[in-house]
Amino acid sequence: MKLPSTEPRIAELAAPPSWATVDFISDLHLQASDVATFAAWQHYMESTPADAVFILGDLFEVWVGDDAVGDKRPAGADSSFEDHCVHVLGQTAGRLALFFMHGNRDFLVGPRLMGLCNTTLLADPTVLGFNGQRWLLSHGDAMCLGDVDYMQFRRQVRSSAWQRAFLAKPLAERQAIARGLREQSEARKKSGATYADVDSGAALGQLQAANAQILIHGHTHQPAVHDLGHGHSRVVLSDWDAAAAVPRAEVLRLTAGGLRRIALL
Repeated sequence: MKLPSTEPRIAELAAPPSWATVDFISDLHLQASDVATFAAWQHYMESTPADAVFILGDLFEVWVGDDAVGDKRPAGADSSFEDHCVHVLGQTAGRLALFFMHGNRDFLVGPRLMGLCNTTLLADPTVLGFNGQRWLLSHGDAMCLGDVDYMQFRRQVRSSAWQRAFLAKPLAERQAIARGLREQSEARKKSGATYADVDSGAALGQLQAANAQILIHGHTHQPAVHDLGHGHSRVVLSDWDAAAAVPRAEVLRLTAGGLRRIALL
């Protein structure tokens, strides 16, 4: 007798027949100090011709809880950067289908924010059925198996116990902790430290489990197409940085004709 599989079922989303164009973006790392990237993102969200936009993680440089926006903030507080982001998301969701997947920087985005923005939260990974093909979507960080320290950190912060304890702290304390983590991250970048890439075996395994041929993910900031063999491949999204020496703001667009990268800057 065949035993039932213990592997968790991969979430699936079927695109409606009306969708002709689907956009994928990730790793914008939006923050108040980066005015140029926010402006590029806002213009894109207001003008994209896509029927659906999938944000595959790290839209925000950091997200410390949904109480950072709207009526959950202290009385009398001015509109925050997060509030402006929510406005853009909500306006966009009013004219197209908008989806969000957690990244390693904004995994604390919760149902309240999604409700405010009329945005659908996706499980990681999710299979998108579009134009007769199955596309596997992921942020990608869970497949960076070579980064042992990060994988240990990820298991800790994704636990419900850790998240309850963190979200119970005052907002100002959480924001201070986030600033410290950002400073550590910037120091690591400046030190020239290398980061582990997505493990090819893990990516291939996910594709086979999902009965899909192409994985679309972000996280690594290394846009490319990788042949995984056996008819499978992974397509890596670009990060965004409109203030860089060579500005980056790129969309991966899917139509009946296939995938195409579109540079916005």
